[in-house]
Amino acid sequence: MKQQTTILALCLIVVLCLVAAGCSSTGNTGTSAPAVTGTSGASATGMSNTLMYAGESAATINPVLKTGSELTDIIFSGLMKLDANRNPVVDLAESYTYDKDKKVYTFTLRKGVTWHDGQPFTSADVVYTYDTLIHDTNLTTTIRSNYQDIQSVSAPDDYTVVITMARDNAAMPGYFAMGILPKHIWQGQDLMTSPWNQKPVGTGRYKFVSWDTAGKMITVERNTNYYGHVPNIERVIYKTVAVEGVKATMLRTGEADLAWLNAKYAKTFRDNPNYKNIDFKTSDFRAINMNFKSSFWQKNGDSIGVLNYAIDKDAIVRSVLDGRGFPAYSTIQIDAYGGNTAADIYSYDLKKFAAEMENLGWKKGSDGIYERNGQKFHFNIQVTASEEERIDIANLCSRMLKEAGVEMEVIPMSKTDYNKDNGFLVGNAVTFDPDMVYSSYVTNASGNSMKYSNPDVDALLDQARHELDPTKRKQIYQEFEVAYAKQPGMVLVAYLDGNYVSIKGLSGLDTSRTLGHHAVGVMWNIEEWTLSK
Repeated sequence: MKQQTTILALCLIVVLCLVAAGCSSTGNTGTSAPAVTGTSGASATGMSNTLMYAGESAATINPVLKTGSELTDIIFSGLMKLDANRNPVVDLAESYTYDKDKKVYTFTLRKGVTWHDGQPFTSADVVYTYDTLIHDTNLTTTIRSNYQDIQSVSAPDDYTVVITMARDNAAMPGYFAMGILPKHIWQGQDLMTSPWNQKPVGTGRYKFVSWDTAGKMITVERNTNYYGHVPNIERVIYKTVAVEGVKATMLRTGEADLAWLNAKYAKTFRDNPNYKNIDFKTSDFRAINMNFKSSFWQKNGDSIGVLNYAIDKDAIVRSVLDGRGFPAYSTIQIDAYGGNTAADIYSYDLKKFAAEMENLGWKKGSDGIYERNGQKFHFNIQVTASEEERIDIANLCSRMLKEAGVEMEVIPMSKTDYNKDNGFLVGNAVTFDPDMVYSSYVTNASGNSMKYSNPDVDALLDQARHELDPTKRKQIYQEFEVAYAKQPGMVLVAYLDGNYVSIKGLSGLDTSRTLGHHAVGVMWNIEEWTLSK
């Protein structure tokens, strides 16, 4: 483990040196774009109203393929959007109705909306997007299961869209916030491989200008023809940065005006009058997610839940998160429909852990590691090497488990490989509705990459998404939390706060919104921001 930590530290030093020298390696694959210069870029004389944002790594900008992305959210628009309280409200749709008897949504679209290339937006674009998502068998996307209850999509005229449901789905209004693709560009294209994934055309607040893959910079300009409030900030240069320490360095050197940092890096800016610490509540959690494609968990899945007894989650929050977060026991813990304390069944208790391990048939070997059926309780997990916070969480969990008699080997990876190893230190979030766990937990659902399967969970999540009564829905989700806790597919560790740091001249960020994974969603009201530097 010391060797892994040393290697990671050396890698970080090399990356920091490259940034300081103004160098960078080749980044995302895709269509190259000219370097960011002149009017469409941010020339030295035009930086006063250009936001330099240290963001996440990016390979594609397509709302059908990539969800939970700042870039897709500001370049594309959906029929709906989420407001400050994460409630769905109309966006490209001017209004809509739902006929419960016929199970039909009827959307009346805004007139006069144009794509960033000047072409008119019409109902044909909406039909194309949803038909492709539902019916294109070559399309691989984690969100497909969210739309499986749609029976048909049609357009009686250019500004009306009719979506007929096979069954009621309480979460659908929020799912209609997915960005719409332009049919005139995408028809006949392969959504998985098309170069348009790297030069997107949307209807949103900002329009794509260029993608400098060598410099790892994506430039967007405000859409002066936007149908809503045109943003105050002229352009955003989105820098795709993987290493957390580099983001902090970029803020200090003036290479970034805004960045999401882990709690420890954010702390270093809290008493500096030249910066602002802007703290958001998030639904972003970290967990040890088990891979049920591995033979180890196929044999030992009954022993996942008890690992919670051996992990002091409060200590992890205090140390790794600097107190800016809280222990996790449910993936919908902070949702209005979740938070059932009856599902919080694993307290930190080493004596309880030992007793439960014995009940499960595990015995400690001469080396102090539990064994069962001739197999040691040894598994490995991949961790994103660029995220120091995840590395720290994983190493601390590994140390705690080792003291209790379980070996969890931490494997830093530049990119997660879901086809190998026993599990992953994951981050995820339920951003607007508890149904968002459906695609990850239901057997063979589109986002269930870990192949978790639990008949009770399947039944409850299916029942909950098709129940329109809020009181009954909440009761079902509370039952789901308990059922999942009894047979979990992961060891939930902690929820994180969203620790953003900006220069003092950036204003307008609204913290009333609960953000998602990697604290994404900070730009939900970017049209209201102002910048002075």
